Amino acid sequence: MTLRPATPADFPFIRALAQRPDYAIYITDEDETQLAFYANDPAHRLQIWEQDGTPAGYALWAEIGEPSGRVELRRLALAQAGGGKGLGFVQTLTAYGFNTLGAKKVWLDASGENLRAQKIYDRAGYTLEGRLRDHWYRPTLGRNVDVMLYGLLRDDWARMNARL
Repeated sequence: MTLRPATPADFPFIRALAQRPDYAIYITDEDETQLAFYANDPAHRLQIWEQDGTPAGYALWAEIGEPSGRVELRRLALAQAGGGKGLGFVQTLTAYGFNTLGAKKVWLDASGENLRAQKIYDRAGYTLEGRLRDHWYRPTLGRNVDVMLYGLLRDDWARMNARL
């Protein structure tokens, strides 16, 4: 599995994942104009995770270059959820955040109802740092959900990987 920058040819793949009923309750579908912005803006990275040359997932990074050193892993999705690849995907993205983006901290969030994501983030070494109650309106649900905030500091990640 490899990470590569997304191109406009990948936008239909990204949008198809965001529109799937099992993902639409958790992630936002954005149009090609917004995806092109993310792909070209230095503060963002839009990436494709490939297996044997075929897109297997995507990720959106934000806050690159933030003076605090934090980097947000804003969105991630796999083409096949529940296939046992989520932890490896998150670990690969986390390593990219620290090794390539030079982050001091990688943070992300999850819907309070996305228990699968929360379990993976915990297993990947992220710390639950907070819960924003009734915070995020999800149009597909027609209501607000809680947002769970997770973070991982570079030093904690380095210690964790030194033990492996």
